[in-house]
Amino acid sequence: MTQMQDYDVMTEMPIAEQAGVESRADFIRKTYMHLIGAVLVFIGIEFYVFQIADAEVAISQMMLRGPYGWLLVLGGFMLVSWVANMWAHSSASPGVQYMGLGLYVLAEAIIFVPLLFIASQYSEDPDIIPTAGIVTLIIFGGLTAIVFLTAKDFSFLGPMLWIAGFGAIGLIVCSILFTFSLGIVFTVFMLVLAAGWILYSTSNVLHHYRIGQHVAASLALFAALALLFWYVLRLLMILGSRD
Repeated sequence: MTQMQDYDVMTEMPIAEQAGVESRADFIRKTYMHLIGAVLVFIGIEFYVFQIADAEVAISQMMLRGPYGWLLVLGGFMLVSWVANMWAHSSASPGVQYMGLGLYVLAEAIIFVPLLFIASQYSEDPDIIPTAGIVTLIIFGGLTAIVFLTAKDFSFLGPMLWIAGFGAIGLIVCSILFTFSLGIVFTVFMLVLAAGWILYSTSNVLHHYRIGQHVAASLALFAALALLFWYVLRLLMILGSRD
């Protein structure tokens, strides 16, 4: 009973912005250490999958087999994301929070396999994936610096991001069902959307998350970072195919 009460107290912890300097710095450090850990686990999973003979081919073929197969994958990913976020924001126990973060990283790693497979097998640039990773980190670092240097609260972006996100999902579903390409304009739009999510999630770390919610905060940052990486890679693939 005492242990459960200790975890419940976390919901009454102060918002990081209102906490003491040491507590706030510790919260931010834990958040970004967990983000780095999530990225490393993601890379490790992808490396393992692509080291297994034909594993990436089998997963890619399974996920890309017809429009309805990909729709099921997207639907499953959204469901898993919802569960993972719910667990990561749970005040029940740290173990449940880590399960949420781990589940989300695993789901992202799986859904990335077809895109990484296509990029590695059919792109004329053998360094397209690491290039996309470097570009993603540069953009992420720049946006993070903007938030930390200005200390601006970008939470006002939330409603606009959600509306744009649901609109994007609708377009993706339509493109799958009616087999048309969304093209470079949509990719650029999604890059802007991903940048908005990074600004929003980073400012939430400073202004809205409570001390002790570093796992949930790192999941939000990882989700925005993964979205950015996906569309940076897609943009490089589109530009490369036009050369």
